[in-house]
Amino acid sequence: MNSVRSLVIAVVVIVNLFFTGAVVWAEIGNSNSPSITASAAVLMDARTGQVLYDKNMHQKRPQASTTKIITAILALESGKLDQVVEVSPRAASVGESSIHLQPQEKLTLEELLYGAMLRSGNDACVAIAEHIAGTERNFVKLMNYYAKLLGGQNTHFTNPHGLPAENHYSSAYDLALFTRYAMKNPKFRDIVKTRYKKIRGPGKYERYLRNTNKLLWSYTWTDGVKTGTTNAAGCCLVASASVNDRPLISVVLHSTDRYGDTIKLLEYGFKNFDEIVITTKGEYFTTANVEEGYSNHVPIIAGDSLSVLVPKGKKGIFEQKVAVQRTLTAPVPANKKVGRLTVLIDNNEVDSVDLITGCSIERMPQYLIIYKKICKHL
Repeated sequence: MNSVRSLVIAVVVIVNLFFTGAVVWAEIGNSNSPSITASAAVLMDARTGQVLYDKNMHQKRPQASTTKIITAILALESGKLDQVVEVSPRAASVGESSIHLQPQEKLTLEELLYGAMLRSGNDACVAIAEHIAGTERNFVKLMNYYAKLLGGQNTHFTNPHGLPAENHYSSAYDLALFTRYAMKNPKFRDIVKTRYKKIRGPGKYERYLRNTNKLLWSYTWTDGVKTGTTNAAGCCLVASASVNDRPLISVVLHSTDRYGDTIKLLEYGFKNFDEIVITTKGEYFTTANVEEGYSNHVPIIAGDSLSVLVPKGKKGIFEQKVAVQRTLTAPVPANKKVGRLTVLIDNNEVDSVDLITGCSIERMPQYLIIYKKICKHL
């Protein structure tokens, strides 16, 4: 129960962090858009959530082992990596893709996470679920709650591993959203980019794990994330890659060439878009009036840096929308949110940043406020 309680607290914190500065997306048409075999796909800018390519991205589909992305981030944020997990007979009995766990075998949570994400061990996922939430059923409830909090609108889980089940589905867009959040966790990034890992096995034996994501060997800039394969879902791949410090997330579902499709999407993103810096943190925007303060004005600055991706040769298609409070009443604290800068592409909101006060303005004593008002009317 302590694990469940700490998990709920962690999820509340996640919401506050994830939705600070609302990120909205825009689909951008481009004549160079790649032709892919996947039934559904999306290419997303990992920094802003901006969508660069969309093919049925909101369509509900079986997601196979890409399910494990949520399982892993939940475990990382609610458990401790060095915690020892005793494998139950139920977890050991889960079939198909597995790391061949034995009943009563003991591994650390970290080892189970490598087993789940590299070898795609379904048995490891059940062991993780039971350790974190007491039962697999309780863990699945947390998965669904968590998915909603992260913005998933077309996702529902019935297990922690992705084996075919009724009412178990997600969408390319939702999976990209989950991955975007998960990749902010350093340990998650370390795990999903690992090619090989050795973990303990039963008795004196060891397990040698090889990542199922072949893109880690074939595409230089890849740093994750997860494959998925079932008859119902087809071949699926959630991938992350970064070139010149620009991270992109690709999702392909039910593909006949998941690695080829993914490379096409990533290359499309890296080669056909330019990064446009809209503002930098602390940049001056305007001035707001201040009433009843020692100063009549306060500078308004950008609360954070903001950039967007636009198709090459089409830098003029984006516009900025500024909404700011023009008059404030002292006292005015520094870093007070007083407005929002929003960037639109093709009239679609892409990203935004808070506009804040650049300094504090103290309130004058009441007698000076009255005196100042009298002087105004003389």
